[in-house]
Amino acid sequence: MSQQALAGHPVVSLKGVGPKTARCLEKLGIRTVEDLLYHLPLRYEDRTRIHPLGALHPGRRVLVEGRIETAEIIARRRPALVCRIGDGSGHLLVRFFRFTARQRTELDRGTMLRCFGEVRSGYSGYEMIHPEYRCISEEQAGIVGGRLTPVYPLTEGLNQTTLRRLITQALELLDNSGPNEALPDWIPPAILSSNHYPPLHEAIGLLHAPAADTELEAITRWNHPAQQRLAFEELLAHHLSLTRRLVRMRSRRAPVCQPNHTAERDFLSALPFSLTPAQQRVIAEIQSDLSSGSPMMRLVQGDVGSGKTAVAACCALSALAAGYQVAVMAPTELLAEQHYRNFTAWLTPLGVNVLCLTGKYKGKRRTEAVQTIRQGDVGVAIGTHALFQEEVNFSRLGFVIIDEQHRFGVHQRSALRAKGLHDGFYPHQLIMTATPIPRTLAMLSFTDTAVSVIDELPPGRIPVRTSVMPASRRDEVIQRIGRWVREGRQAYWVCTLIEESEILQCEAAEETMSRLAAALPEIRIGLLHGRMHSSEKESTMGAFMQHEVDVLIATTVIEVGVDVPNADLMIIENPERLGLSQLHQLRGRVGRGTKQSFCMLMYQPPLSDIARQRLSVIRQSNDGFAIAEEDLKLRGPGEVMGTRQTGRIELRIADLARDKALLPGVLEAAEWIQQTHPECIEPIIRRWLGDSAGYADV
Repeated sequence: MSQQALAGHPVVSLKGVGPKTARCLEKLGIRTVEDLLYHLPLRYEDRTRIHPLGALHPGRRVLVEGRIETAEIIARRRPALVCRIGDGSGHLLVRFFRFTARQRTELDRGTMLRCFGEVRSGYSGYEMIHPEYRCISEEQAGIVGGRLTPVYPLTEGLNQTTLRRLITQALELLDNSGPNEALPDWIPPAILSSNHYPPLHEAIGLLHAPAADTELEAITRWNHPAQQRLAFEELLAHHLSLTRRLVRMRSRRAPVCQPNHTAERDFLSALPFSLTPAQQRVIAEIQSDLSSGSPMMRLVQGDVGSGKTAVAACCALSALAAGYQVAVMAPTELLAEQHYRNFTAWLTPLGVNVLCLTGKYKGKRRTEAVQTIRQGDVGVAIGTHALFQEEVNFSRLGFVIIDEQHRFGVHQRSALRAKGLHDGFYPHQLIMTATPIPRTLAMLSFTDTAVSVIDELPPGRIPVRTSVMPASRRDEVIQRIGRWVREGRQAYWVCTLIEESEILQCEAAEETMSRLAAALPEIRIGLLHGRMHSSEKESTMGAFMQHEVDVLIATTVIEVGVDVPNADLMIIENPERLGLSQLHQLRGRVGRGTKQSFCMLMYQPPLSDIARQRLSVIRQSNDGFAIAEEDLKLRGPGEVMGTRQTGRIELRIADLARDKALLPGVLEAAEWIQQTHPECIEPIIRRWLGDSAGYADV
């Protein structure tokens, strides 16, 4: 069997895989026989030893064996089929609350029964409830397998028995076809040897069916060489893919956009503030890229309030001076509108036409905006998802700025970049984020991207003081808001829910508004949530900015794009339900004025140990990078970066937080393979990334 037989062989070819099972496997990302082999167990159960019934302990999952001595249906409020088994050393009750007529027949006195399950203390002694079981013959008694039993991640409609049977078939195909033919090992032997890694087929076989004497503790801690070997190869595939993309991009052409020093000087002199040295350094880095003739791909990281927008606007002048258009894409209408206000105030005096295009533009207004962009009468087009819709075309798009890029899907970013592809020239791309990328994540995820960091805040910024308190002190918090408003200051109250339901979040915000209005009838309260019409959002936000509203009750829609210096108190409900980076983003809405600001995290007790640890981190630190590193440890890269959307890091086996110690070796191996075994690069990438490797260009 060739590699194609496993990598390209559909899973439906296996015995027992019909349309229904195939759909279930698809939910787990399993489409081919090779996919099955990379679907690793979560944990293992030891069914290699039969435990005497007289030596059982509650709370342990064990394998037992005995003869059924009694079997009866106990007709209580909840009927149950109860069997008592014995083995000469003791007895155990086996209880089934759901049972069939066939079970009533086969589970009869005298039958030998083998069960696996958790031992519990019951009214009549130890028992197992709904264990896995099978009836065995006298000849089979006492004979068990010599390998640990894997427990796999499942989805609705799929059980362990089915998945184990299918993976056993896949392993048999691998063995019978010759491992090196069916699943070639593309990692050079020298790399395997230097890292003490087993060959690919051995690693996969061991992890699916480890022998009873396998170092189970090492597997549980993810320290086994077989596990690390697979994680290593997956991380290597991602790094090679991004490195290959970087080489490809450097060979392409882009508009040469030299700095316009006159316009830049006018721009800076009109700003109501002076740029920090960090902002000046990052502007110089971006301008160097823009004038290089190669497509820029640069990420600008800066904590909330560090001045990323001013940096982007200043650099846009280079593209505008060269006769190119600039597109600025924001994830929300609120943020797009704020960018529009800033860019208009800064660039219109310099003769730049700035336009905003969001979903609220309809009919004639939208048609005129689209036509203006297409004719090239717009220098800077700012918008949301509306910018990359099919009917929006640019005359000469040379510079794309994407704010909070992880909120956009890979296809969306690709569509916007394609609008700037003309005459063989690719547009420059600048990505901005206030969600600091942990160094561990950046080592792999942004191999193909130059990274700039605005690592200082404007002078005079006072760190926000953060406190943590239980929801039982709500009345005390409300009274504090009353005193706050009487001093002429404003506040946010952020409502969150664990459910991914915008409707429930809106209901919570509306209920909070009613309670606050009843307790403090003299204050002016505004409401902002995702289900409001865009004009309502804009009106509410405008009223808050003009201090026509004292307290803004909102959902996490205000996470980005809201800048009200007089609002220097924030209450966040249920903070334990948000990630640390999101909490830090929300907290960044205050602390923008000259007075001391406060953030109060009001949680619902009791808190788990992890939740308590997370809230302690956000209370003690205002350093976004330190918070992001901690977030990566506690939640993983998919949650921190929203990578289910980015198309960048979709890891099947590796975990960046857990496997960060592998990264230096991955980078070293990648360089060695590129120099000595370039023929291995494409197969490694194809195995782990498949078609998604093409998205690395975004």
